[in-house]
Amino acid sequence: MPFRIIGDTNIDFIGKRTPAYIFSALLVALGLLAVAMMTFGKANLGIQFTGGTMVEGYFEQAVDVGELREALARGGFEDAEIVQISGREQPYTFLIRVKAVKGETQKAQSVENLIKQYFPNNTFNRDSVHEVGAAVGKDLKKDTFIAVALSLLGILVYIAIRFDFRFGLSATIATFHDVLAVLGIFYLLNVEINVLLISAILTLAGYSLTDKVTVYDRIRENLKKFHRKSDFVVAINRSINEVLSRTIMTGTTVLACLIILVLVGGPVLRDFALALLLGIIIGTYSSVFVASTMYVDWEARSPKRFRAS
Repeated sequence: MPFRIIGDTNIDFIGKRTPAYIFSALLVALGLLAVAMMTFGKANLGIQFTGGTMVEGYFEQAVDVGELREALARGGFEDAEIVQISGREQPYTFLIRVKAVKGETQKAQSVENLIKQYFPNNTFNRDSVHEVGAAVGKDLKKDTFIAVALSLLGILVYIAIRFDFRFGLSATIATFHDVLAVLGIFYLLNVEINVLLISAILTLAGYSLTDKVTVYDRIRENLKKFHRKSDFVVAINRSINEVLSRTIMTGTTVLACLIILVLVGGPVLRDFALALLLGIIIGTYSSVFVASTMYVDWEARSPKRFRAS
């Protein structure tokens, strides 16, 4: 017998859809607020979206990333992004990004002076300096929205072909719900929204789709066993209950890894892991209370008897 975390359940998920819809509406509203703030540049955006300066260089001796981050924060660069680059001839090579501030110039020189001040016995050699203009950031922001929109369109087409259009539309709306929810929570927490976060969101969309396909597969199988309209909700509830153990087991396994990354993964990986962690929790919830229940409501409005094929 396959290993199961929980035994057979008979939970009326569909009967609880009204409070779930209210909760989801709040998440979506928060996400839409985050998108609006991103559009007008009011959110905590990374330099890829706002413009800024990137300084790449290497130290002669070993430097702890935490100490370097603390030194820059003390000098006024609290939002600095620091990435240690591996695989280079010089082992202590770093890429430092600082946001652009209107009216400020020579930020690269300010960063170098600050490093010399806090690490007087460890020479920092600058390899390159790149300025990311505001126009580039604006284009990247637009491309990000397009990438997310295309991924959702792909989900709609895939599910519509594999199942039917109503399944595809339900899955697309539920995935859009997941993306907005994560964006909204990050905006509420004032966590920086950058390209790494967008990568996490696109990864989340793929995971969320897989979870929804699992539920939909079971729904399609169970619909073949029923022929009366009154049995439709019974079939959906049974499908969700039957895959509940698998959903919890898969989610718990992934969450365990992500929790470790959030706790000990360092500043660079922490936000990425946190986005995935929140996304998996919300995605699992939406597979049950958004994707499945929306399909039920649309089917209930259909004058035709539901199809078992």
